[in-house]
Amino acid sequence: MARRYAIYDVFTSEKLQGNPLAVVFDGDGLSTEAMQAIAGEFNLSETVFVCRPENPTSAARLRIFTPGTELPFAGHPTVGTAVALAEDAQAGEGVNRDLVHVLEENIGPVRCAVKLRPGEAGFAEFDLPRKSVRLDARFDIGRIADALSLKSTQIGFENHVPALWSAGVPFVAVPLHDLKAMTDLEFDAARWEQIAPMADGRLASAYLYCRGGINHHARFHTRMFAPAMGVHEDPATGSALAAFSAAIHGFDQLTEGHHSFLVEQGVEMGRPSYLHLHLDIANGDIVGARIGGHAVKIAAGELYL
Repeated sequence: MARRYAIYDVFTSEKLQGNPLAVVFDGDGLSTEAMQAIAGEFNLSETVFVCRPENPTSAARLRIFTPGTELPFAGHPTVGTAVALAEDAQAGEGVNRDLVHVLEENIGPVRCAVKLRPGEAGFAEFDLPRKSVRLDARFDIGRIADALSLKSTQIGFENHVPALWSAGVPFVAVPLHDLKAMTDLEFDAARWEQIAPMADGRLASAYLYCRGGINHHARFHTRMFAPAMGVHEDPATGSALAAFSAAIHGFDQLTEGHHSFLVEQGVEMGRPSYLHLHLDIANGDIVGARIGGHAVKIAAGELYL
């Protein structure tokens, strides 16, 4: 059976930048083992399999795989697939289109808004399906520094300290002093796996951040390493940003109202990615959170399986 697929670069409007994603449009009938093997064949950070939804009002049911495991939720597959499905449905009409649809993921339904404009990369934004929470964990700054080949004095800034957060997928958010530390670090997967806590049924990945960015509009510069998922470094990680959203509010104590952040990732990999985060604060708490970005199609073909 021939199964259609497309490759999208996500969290970028430029081809060959951002985070590449494989979208297999015809996922029905494939076993979990076959999906995992196909994800390993593509060997991208994530591969999405589009299946018939359980709720007929939803646009699709998604299964999301890294080369090593299935995920309950991920940001760049959500953005990329939302754009891919909208463009596939438009079938070359070349008209402005704004739509909202629901994608069923293992974490639950995810509401997405998509904007298509002729001659431009598609844009999608989704509501976080689960609010980020801080999980109990203690960290040795010296051991974290060793895992990153940095000095202990380069870990942390202001009141930001390493902490474990999850919005469905767990990440240890590690603040680094500045952009130089972000560039100089050398990630040691073996040392990280010795200190990373377990949460949500998996080993927490490393999400490193500092203020500012190479792009002067960026509020934070980030890197993400996930050896347990079969991903050494990821160019853009929406699930990590989802987890990090509560860290921003927790440490910076955002004022009431709406806050928008541009977060850059993948710069050191030569795959610059730009993620848009929007937070709504009321009564001292996050009452709304959305993540968005562009996605551009670079390839299409068929799997003979």
